[in-house]
Amino acid sequence: MRLATWNVNSIRARVTRTVEFCVREHIDVLAMQEIKCKTEQFPYAAFEEAGYHVAAHGLNQWNGVAIASREPLEDVEIGFPGMPGFEKGKEGPDLPQEARAIGATVNGVRVWSLYVPNGRGLDDPHYVYKLDWLDQLRQYTADTLAQNPRLPLALTGDFNIAPTDDDNGDPTVVEGATTHVSPPERAAFAAFESAGLTDVVRPLIPTGYTYWDYKQLRFPRNEGLRIDFILGSPAFADAVHGAEIHRNERKGEVPSDHVPVVADLDLSGADDDDDLPMIFG
Repeated sequence: MRLATWNVNSIRARVTRTVEFCVREHIDVLAMQEIKCKTEQFPYAAFEEAGYHVAAHGLNQWNGVAIASREPLEDVEIGFPGMPGFEKGKEGPDLPQEARAIGATVNGVRVWSLYVPNGRGLDDPHYVYKLDWLDQLRQYTADTLAQNPRLPLALTGDFNIAPTDDDNGDPTVVEGATTHVSPPERAAFAAFESAGLTDVVRPLIPTGYTYWDYKQLRFPRNEGLRIDFILGSPAFADAVHGAEIHRNERKGEVPSDHVPVVADLDLSGADDDDDLPMIFG
């Protein structure tokens, strides 16, 4: 299986480029973020003509997530249990949920496409929301793996966090002044390890960014951030044998400000006693 995650920054503006990437790179499963359209506005036909099934969730011109797969998508889930909502100027447990999480199972592998809240500013209510959202996701993940420790599970997407200083090459992103690099955010990211997850790309691709702002020649200067990740459970991580960050997708016409991150898996060597699925690919 070739699994990719990509913040496409408006799928309707970049549908041709996205589908062409999937076909050219033989992507089996693509998790997308910031589709920026309602569910019914997603360009399903272009993906279906290329041989993909699609599940999408969008509420308006902001946010939005989707998963495209060559194999059927099973057990599609909109939002994770306990996912907090947000509404500016309001507090409470029943705030409206944003279109930030969609999960599906493909041949036994549970895949989540996640668009973590930005945080906006260190003194903004959105920052508190971001930390709460991450904590609830961590708790849900820990509970899921406690119930099924051999589940091949992947949390993929735009986490809006640069976990280490090596992941930050943008001079405008400064600890103590901006989000994405604050100690609480980094601690929230690191906490996924305690939930049983591993960054499956970093051991294979130790350097490189996944996002460059459109402003101030950030990309030509390589002043980027590494904020897009594939985090895997033990059963998932053990199957990863290759990874790529497709930096060249930031070039050319109408690029997203993010690039795809890809992991290659092979679960065909799993023991029968492990009850792990045989994965196509």
